[in-house]
Amino acid sequence: MGLYKNLFKQTAIYGLATVLPRMLSFLLVRLHTDKMVTADYGEVTILLSFMVFFNVILSYGMETAFFRFYNSEDDKKKVIETSTISIFWTSIGFLIIALLFRNTFAKEMNVEAEYFTYAIWTLVFDALVIIPFSRLRAEQRPIVYAVIKIGNVMVTVLLNIFFLVYLPKIALSNPNTFISSLYVENFQIGYVFISNLVASVATFVVLSPNYMKVKWHFDAVLWKKMMQYGLPILIAGIAFAVNEHLDKIILGNLLPENIAKSEVGAYSACYKLGLFMVLYATAFRLGIEPFFFSHAKNKNAKQTYANITKYFVIFGSIILLGVIVFADVLKLILLPNKEYWEAMKVVPLIIVANFFLGIYNNLSVWYKLTDKTKIGAYISVVGAALTLVLNFFLIPKYSYYGSAIATIAAYGSMMVISYIMGNKYYPIPYDMKKIGGYLGLSIGFSILSFYFFRENYWIGIPLLAAFIYFIYYNEKEMLHRILKKQA
Repeated sequence: MGLYKNLFKQTAIYGLATVLPRMLSFLLVRLHTDKMVTADYGEVTILLSFMVFFNVILSYGMETAFFRFYNSEDDKKKVIETSTISIFWTSIGFLIIALLFRNTFAKEMNVEAEYFTYAIWTLVFDALVIIPFSRLRAEQRPIVYAVIKIGNVMVTVLLNIFFLVYLPKIALSNPNTFISSLYVENFQIGYVFISNLVASVATFVVLSPNYMKVKWHFDAVLWKKMMQYGLPILIAGIAFAVNEHLDKIILGNLLPENIAKSEVGAYSACYKLGLFMVLYATAFRLGIEPFFFSHAKNKNAKQTYANITKYFVIFGSIILLGVIVFADVLKLILLPNKEYWEAMKVVPLIIVANFFLGIYNNLSVWYKLTDKTKIGAYISVVGAALTLVLNFFLIPKYSYYGSAIATIAAYGSMMVISYIMGNKYYPIPYDMKKIGGYLGLSIGFSILSFYFFRENYWIGIPLLAAFIYFIYYNEKEMLHRILKKQA
């Protein structure tokens, strides 16, 4: 139990580093939807979606490759130096090319070149801290990691509040001051990306001592092995970006021009209500990924992985049902602007889809430990292909509801395929009877609560209570062992 206790402790800290920034970021959704028209919010969403693709390309699987070789190579400094140098020079190369062709890129994205320029610099500074952050995780320094991550978002949020709330008031009341000169009318989108850029620069400055310590010794042989391992992760990352963000871009292109950005804005805002499952799955992944590699040689590693996945499904099922039961309460707190509520019907689909993605990430241990990352990339490509096809077919008829259906189909297929392929290459004794039971029952209760008895808490709350008792009844022996161990 000590092994699991240490894992969950790290996951809790990584969870704080994920949950608090995301919660603070959600404040920006309220701020942006209050201070920007729907079309402007849609434009911000579209550019941020493009940035996700560039983030994946600029990391090109090096983060996961770093963990793989940091734990397998005797000379860990060589792994740190080689990966740092690789990311540094590719980031500089991207910066030069992107600045030279920024007008072309901006035109293709249908955004202002100035906004895209801010995005370029932000992407580069974010790429330069990939290895320093990975090193903190590999060295099991989650508190430092959490403080820096939270600090980054605090800067972003505070600057957004200053630029969008206080700066216009200062400019109006004291027009001749230096601070007032920073105000530009109808520049809300620009202020959003300036805030992101300043936060990214600040994070780089904090982590820059990592570059001072690097001796800049590049091992070409090691780099080649890392690239061979990491490039399939790049393909998987692009596929993930397609599944997670391409729908917003496609919505903006397939819907009629007069409603496209407004529809993107409403869909994106309600999509954010899936935040709780995303936070849970992300925090778990951050804690579990180094754990997978560091315990791969243990005698009972497979059984440990099976137990961890079951625990993930247990807690995730409770979160799934709890959020869906109280979805209409949460919208009053997190998204009070009624203009966006028309897209609420996608919320259950998005939460289930992100739960499937979280399960898939747990199941993906087999191809990471067996160095078969190419198969992982193929699985992600299958999901991305489904996303593309279903979005193109469903959006013209069902708008953003079609996008939500495509997302759940993509992540569900990836989860199933990974489980089947894992049984072939790296069999893990998952307790599928319990995992399938908890998953199926939570989804079934969620459908009843949201689509048949929505906002009827006389039914929703008993369903949630009954589900929690069902889990306790089936897992009470395990819970008693944990409590006995702690005592």
